[in-house]
Amino acid sequence: MTTAAKRRRVVVVLLVLLAAGAGLAGRGSEADTDTDTDRVSGPKHFDGRFVFARIRYADGYAGGGFAYRQDLPWAHDYPRAERNLMRILESITFVDPYLGEDGGTILKLDNPDLFRYPFAYMSEPGYWNLSEAEAAGLRSYLLKGGFLIFDDFHSDIHWYNLETQMRRVLPELRWLELEASHPVYHSFFDIDSLDYQEAYPGYTPMFFGLFEENDPDGRLLAVANHNNDIGEYWEYSMTGWLPIDLSNEAFKLGVNYIMYALTH
Repeated sequence: MTTAAKRRRVVVVLLVLLAAGAGLAGRGSEADTDTDTDRVSGPKHFDGRFVFARIRYADGYAGGGFAYRQDLPWAHDYPRAERNLMRILESITFVDPYLGEDGGTILKLDNPDLFRYPFAYMSEPGYWNLSEAEAAGLRSYLLKGGFLIFDDFHSDIHWYNLETQMRRVLPELRWLELEASHPVYHSFFDIDSLDYQEAYPGYTPMFFGLFEENDPDGRLLAVANHNNDIGEYWEYSMTGWLPIDLSNEAFKLGVNYIMYALTH
């Protein structure tokens, strides 16, 4: 590990330690669960700052959410996950992120405002179901330079749903497994291994990418953190409930994904 890389690692460890001492956060999402109206979040006016964009979608659960959780799948870990990640980003890079209490903005894929945001995040795509307008919106977003992260999902069933929905968006593309040598894992931190601890017991974390023209040397359009949940580590990094080293690794992934989106 280079001296610079060691220095960055120490900075992140210190930041997470400071956050852990800030107090305990209550469990449960703070997202609006009304699927009939758009939630207003993020800065009131677009001003050029980096804003974390979370994708909202309709899921297959009548009445919304799960028996054991009140939030909808797209809102899992909102807003603490993005709020904590933006604090890390602001502290260790020259990026000027939006640091509002709501963490960022929430958009549907057919919202033309999505094109203002080079980076977008979707939670639990195993429950995602696209409309034709959303498929067209996502296709345009990715082909015009957008970058999308799929996170917090596991099992073959959820993977099959992600593949099915993305075939409606870019039918010619196929998911390719990513290795630690790919530039996305060296865009800020040097991440030399993708061997992560199981976020879902019994499921090995794997990372897949969609590339322009299925060229692994071309531009990366989307990443799927399969059998993983880095948003969970972002959200609970300040509580002391999760090991600091695991939160550090999740923050590294998040920062690298953002920096790749801003530079490719």
